Amino acid sequence: MSTNVVIVGVGGQGTVLASKLISDAAMAAGLPVKAAETIGMAQRGGSVMSHVRIGEGVHSPLVGDGRADLLISFEPAEAVRRLSFLSPAGVVVVANRPVVPVSAMTGGPAYDLSAVMDFLRGSVSAERLHVVDAEAVERDLGSAKCLNVVLLGAAVRAGALELSKDDVASAIRRRVPMRFWGLNMRALAYAANL
Repeated sequence: MSTNVVIVGVGGQGTVLASKLISDAAMAAGLPVKAAETIGMAQRGGSVMSHVRIGEGVHSPLVGDGRADLLISFEPAEAVRRLSFLSPAGVVVVANRPVVPVSAMTGGPAYDLSAVMDFLRGSVSAERLHVVDAEAVERDLGSAKCLNVVLLGAAVRAGALELSKDDVASAIRRRVPMRFWGLNMRALAYAANL
């Protein structure tokens, strides 16, 4: 039995750290892990995607189409773009704040957030779609930099990861500089109350 996770977003949002936290927490729990990142044009606001596969019998780090048990998306349009990875019973945890694509900054079209969110709601059943209010996270915690931990906490709360809140907290202490522990622990506690 394995758990397949795909994490998507835009460069600079913390997607790679989120995949490292999941991998670290799973390894500390004694579970085999394979992981890979596709960073591409991340420094220019481009797509970032990480694959994390946890469990016995996993030979490749890449999750195939229709095989993801969990899709964590830091950006709504990225969730739509990568929805083909989701298994029929898969869970989606998505932040609802758009990140303006580079093409829109250079005169290309921006996208309609309400249409994107409506598409997600029409494609994923309500019990499998968990929307995180990114504006509320920033307002309530005083920083957008902990959104990655809030999304991980929301995935744990949804039962979509074979990890506990304590597993993630321990991974934070191992992977994140001490000066950021307080913010990230508050973010993890915040996610438990979503």
